[in-house]
Amino acid sequence: MHRLKSEVLDDLAHAVVEMEENKAVELAREAMECGIDPYAAMDGLSKGMEMVVKKYESGEYFIPELIVCSDTLYAGLKILKPHLGSRSAKSLGRAVIGVVEGDIHDIGKNLVKLMLEFSGLEIYDLGRDVPLRTFLEESGKVGAHLICMSTLMTTSMSGMEEVIAMLGAEGVRERYKVMIGGGPISQKYADRIGAEGYAPNAAAAVKKAKELLVVRNTRRYEIAY
Repeated sequence: MHRLKSEVLDDLAHAVVEMEENKAVELAREAMECGIDPYAAMDGLSKGMEMVVKKYESGEYFIPELIVCSDTLYAGLKILKPHLGSRSAKSLGRAVIGVVEGDIHDIGKNLVKLMLEFSGLEIYDLGRDVPLRTFLEESGKVGAHLICMSTLMTTSMSGMEEVIAMLGAEGVRERYKVMIGGGPISQKYADRIGAEGYAPNAAAAVKKAKELLVVRNTRRYEIAY
């Protein structure tokens, strides 16, 4: 008899927090056997990692725990990957991703990167404290369809708006879509600065990226997360 969806997803989250890699694998398989949407299962794993980040920020977890928790997340994602939908010979798209200038917090960015990669995107990681112009330059160099930017600091938020302004000033704004994310970011802020997308967490970022890539054949995109 299948368990409730909520129970399986909660257990997936706690498997990540408790660093139980084998359990995460078993639960991911159970989720697929129960007919749970693989993106919902990804959300369960993502929520677990968000709990881990909070433990790290509070001083309860340290770098070694972060590494093991990330490995646990990755093991669960490997089970879900074949169920995320068919993929053509080409990738779903190319994205550059980074934390905007003035911010060195990159745990959330790394989680988004990992989950986007598992969903079939080619990811070019610019790292953290990324100069704003670098987003424009690198997206052009790699032929990106998406540019992903994030920040956890209110003092760095304005950098996202500056990137959008730079795109307009250089006449390339129509090539991209912009999606932003991070602790202080909201849909209201995204709307205010003219970003096309916003996602509150890594699993939502994957779904939003896929929505924006629906018309990839006619346009190019930028995601700022």
